[in-house]
Amino acid sequence: MEPAAARPNLFARALRGGALTAGSYAITQVLRLASNLILTRLLFPEAFGLMALVSVVLVGLAMFSDVGIGPAIAQNRRGDDPDFLDTAWTINVGRGVFLWLATCALALPAAALYGAPELALLLPAAGLTLLVAGFNPTRIDTANRHLLLGRVTALDLIAQVIGIVAMILLALAMRSVWALVIGAIIGSAAKLVLMHVGLPGRANRFRWEKPAATELIGFGKWIFLSTACGFLLSQGDKAILGAYLPLDQLGVYNIGYFLASFPILLGGAVTGRILIPLYRDHPPAGSAANFARLRRMRNGVTTFILALLAVMALAGVPLVGLLYDDRYAAAGAIVVAIACVQMPAVIGMTYDQSALAAGDSRSYFLVIAARAAVQTLAFLIGAEIAGLQGALTGQGIALLVVHPLIVWLARRHGAWDARHDLGGFLAVAVLASVALWWNAGALAALG
Repeated sequence: MEPAAARPNLFARALRGGALTAGSYAITQVLRLASNLILTRLLFPEAFGLMALVSVVLVGLAMFSDVGIGPAIAQNRRGDDPDFLDTAWTINVGRGVFLWLATCALALPAAALYGAPELALLLPAAGLTLLVAGFNPTRIDTANRHLLLGRVTALDLIAQVIGIVAMILLALAMRSVWALVIGAIIGSAAKLVLMHVGLPGRANRFRWEKPAATELIGFGKWIFLSTACGFLLSQGDKAILGAYLPLDQLGVYNIGYFLASFPILLGGAVTGRILIPLYRDHPPAGSAANFARLRRMRNGVTTFILALLAVMALAGVPLVGLLYDDRYAAAGAIVVAIACVQMPAVIGMTYDQSALAAGDSRSYFLVIAARAAVQTLAFLIGAEIAGLQGALTGQGIALLVVHPLIVWLARRHGAWDARHDLGGFLAVAVLASVALWWNAGALAALG
C-alpha cells in the first residue's frame, strides 16, 4: 500500500493526466474536424462510406485480437520488469503481423459482402496501420502506468497532426479515397518513429519469458473476449447499417457519428488512462477517503461529458448546417439522436476500470458480453422495424436495460455510487427530453 503522504501526488498526477488527455483529444478532434470539412469538399460522400467500412473491418480485427497488453502492464506487479515488458512487446509484434495478414484474407469477402469492390485493395493497404502499430514501444504503457502522460500525449498529438496533414495534401493531389488510407499509414508510421525516438527508457527486444507470457495471457484471455464483444458496442452500428444503407448515406451517418461521439470518446480516453492506476492504488472499498476522492472525480467526469453531449444534442442541426454543405444535411438529426442515445452510457463509464485494476477481467468480460448482445439485438430489431430511427431508439433502450449489470460489477469492487447514478439519470432524463423536443422536426425526417 502506498504511504498516505504520497497519495495526493497520485491524484494530482491523475488530474494532470486527465487534463492532458482531454486537452490533447480536444485538439485532435478540432484538427480532425477542420480536415473533415476540407475533405468533404474534396471527396464525395461515398469515400467516407468506404472508409467507414474499412474502419469496421480494421477495428473489428484489432478488437477481436486484443489481449489487453496495456491494462496488464498498468495493473500487474511486474509492470516495470524489462523481461515482462519485452515479452509483452513480442506478443504485440506477432499480433500486428497476424492482423495485417487477416486484412488481406478478408479483403475479397468484405468486398463481396458490402458490394464494394474497392475494398479488395483498400483493406490490405489500410491493414498496414495495424502492422506498424504492433511495433509501438511498451514505454507508452509504462508512462500510462505511472500517469506520466505529458510527453506521450505531445508525441501522439504530433503524429496525428502529421497523418491529418498528409490526408489533406494527398486528397488535393489525388481526389480519391486512397488519400485517406495512405494518410492513415503515414500517421501510424509517424507515431512509431516519434515514440521510439522521443520516449526515455530502454528499447524493447524480442523476448519470450514463460512466466510473463503466462501472466499476460491469463489476464488477457478475458480482455480478448471483452474487446471482441466491445467491437459490437463501438462498431456494430456501422457494420449493420452497411447492409441497410447505400454508401453515400452511410458516409452521411459517419459524419454525424463523428460529431456526436466526440464527448463519449473523450470520456473513454480520459477514464481509460487515469482510473486503473487510481483504483489499483486507492481501491474505493479500502477507505472512506478513497471513496470520497473517487466520487469527486467521477462526478466531475460525468458532469463534463453530459454537458458536452447536451450541447451536441441541442445544437447538432444548426452545427451541421453551418459546417457542411447540403449533401450532409441529414447528419444534423443523426448528431442529435446519437447524442441523446449515448447519455445513459456516461453514468456507468467510470466503473469498468475498478474490475480491471483488481485483475478481475472475467467479471469485466461478462458485463461487456451482455451489453454487446443486448445492444446489438436491440439495434437490429429497431432497424428492421423503423430503419435508422428505430435502430438508434433500440440502442438507447439497451443502454438503460444493461445498467444494472454495470452496477453489479461496481458493487463487487466497492465502486458503486448510488447518489451519483440517481443524479446522473435525472440529468439525462431532463437533457434528452429537452433536446428531443427542441429537434422534433428534424428527427421526424430521419429515415
